[in-house]
Amino acid sequence: GSGRGPGPKKGGGRKRLIDICPRLEQNFLDVLRDHTAGDPMRAEVKWTDLTRREISQRLAERGTPAGKRVVRQLLRRHGYVKRKARKSQTMGPRHPDRNAQFRNIARLKQEYLEAGQPVVSMDTKKKELLGNFYRDGRLYTQQAIEVFDHDFPSAASGAVFPHGLYDVGLNCGHINLGTSHETSQFACDSIEQWWRQEGHRRYPQATRLLLLCDGGGSNSANRYVFKEELQGLADRLALEIRVAHYPPYCSKYNPIEHRLFPHVTRACQGVVFHTVQVVKGLMEKTKTSTGLRVNVDILDKAYDIGRKCAKGFRENMKIVFDDFLPKWNYRAIPAVM
Repeated sequence: GSGRGPGPKKGGGRKRLIDICPRLEQNFLDVLRDHTAGDPMRAEVKWTDLTRREISQRLAERGTPAGKRVVRQLLRRHGYVKRKARKSQTMGPRHPDRNAQFRNIARLKQEYLEAGQPVVSMDTKKKELLGNFYRDGRLYTQQAIEVFDHDFPSAASGAVFPHGLYDVGLNCGHINLGTSHETSQFACDSIEQWWRQEGHRRYPQATRLLLLCDGGGSNSANRYVFKEELQGLADRLALEIRVAHYPPYCSKYNPIEHRLFPHVTRACQGVVFHTVQVVKGLMEKTKTSTGLRVNVDILDKAYDIGRKCAKGFRENMKIVFDDFLPKWNYRAIPAVM
């Protein structure tokens, strides 16, 4: 024989901390859960507003200390990237109550989820024209796809407004396709459609609902017509509806932006939206390896834009505003529960 001993055992060597400590990884995900932002168009683009040092400190507080090198390994494993220059600063001034509202939303989410009450993140995806228009993305075809060289609205057969609702606790998505206008009434009709189709079956014991949304658009924090529609919705559903708005310029932290919309975008990439039925069929194909599925309905009701709330509503409304940051946190309490 050669006199040589057996070679090194396969798989020998020092194990990485992230491979031998599953509690560390779970704590890492818990730390980033409320500090993750995403691109609604691309699932692979997400980032956090926490530094590696801040993540390391929070991990230590949870009993799993890890240095910045280990934090970098965890970030890489879970697809977090360094912000590119265009993502490095929040557009507009940083609101002084931004972090306080982030903490408040995290507290509310935990409270509702632990009590078995629904937590729904909502937003409207960008309007899409219906017709022979170019859409970004590539797909396999047997022949070239010919589309118009300009996307003039006058050449469209209509438009579609995808209003999304993402169930944070159950990882389920629902999209209602409006064909009229994006209004406060449409947003509340969309919530009602979700509740009657899915919500009440999944949460038969629910007495309250937490809605997470940004501060603009059809569900603007400043719009009293939205609060009026919300009150009517709470009365119809006999369900207390709590709203928590993300601070200005922070809608990218709303879970729907990185948990639902980019996957819907991927399911529809490159396909021409000829009709609203085509859009519905494509969006219903949305799925992920983590179990996300999406139900899609069409709301073809006509909505009037520029509507004002009823006379006297502001003076007599039953909306209950929180003592803490009342502009962003309030409840619509039903007349009869």
